[in-house]
Amino acid sequence: MTAFRPCIDLHEGKVKQIVGGSLSPDGVGLRTNFVSAHGPEHFAALYRRDNLLGGHIIKLGPGNDAAAKAAVAAWPDAFHVGGGIELDNAQPWIEGGAAKIIVTSWLFPDGVFSHARLADLAQRVSRNRLVVDLSCRRRGDSWLVAINRWQTVTAFAITEANLADLARHCSEFLIHAADVEGLCSGIDAELVEALGRWSPLPCTYAGGGRHIDDLLLVDRLSAGRVDLTFGSALDIFGGSQVRYADCVAWNRASHRHP
Repeated sequence: MTAFRPCIDLHEGKVKQIVGGSLSPDGVGLRTNFVSAHGPEHFAALYRRDNLLGGHIIKLGPGNDAAAKAAVAAWPDAFHVGGGIELDNAQPWIEGGAAKIIVTSWLFPDGVFSHARLADLAQRVSRNRLVVDLSCRRRGDSWLVAINRWQTVTAFAITEANLADLARHCSEFLIHAADVEGLCSGIDAELVEALGRWSPLPCTYAGGGRHIDDLLLVDRLSAGRVDLTFGSALDIFGGSQVRYADCVAWNRASHRHP
């Protein structure tokens, strides 16, 4: 059954909710929905209280390591940490208390997927500690992986064959639908349905969630095989469309914690 997965998005050392597609290296055009007055450890403690394992901490650009470490320290061995992860810095995050590390852009040198890099990283931290982020943008009838703050669209498509190949070296997938991330305009239902059919691993979808009933929708579309993250719509992140308490209640009623 689909579960709610929590998140902590970090930008410039603060917990924020931004429109994902507006990220750029120079910060021009950045659209910010929410900046928290609380540090990341506040949200980590909240998730710990409610036993919401398997949440992701995403470092959006430089200057977020200290904030990510604070969140991990507040609940060791619970979070997946991503953002700038590569071969040489992955293991220290595991040793520092991350349950898993999330890798994206480093797997695509010059925008081209490197199977060798994925295999090397899996060997370094173990397959069971590795999550591959396949955040994507829609192009026609395909979803192409987007890297470098989702600004560079690669030729690597999310397909059943590609997911099966990647699954040999990781334990989960995280997929942001970058075109709708932060817009609270509804999920990409076709992508969720495809992930439910194609993914051989646990998979978390993020992007566009705007109502508690989206958990039921994702559960139906994916046959319960895809989990869902809420961001800007959630009341603890300044939203008014989804109550955090309802998400916790959903997980408790389903008797499922990631």
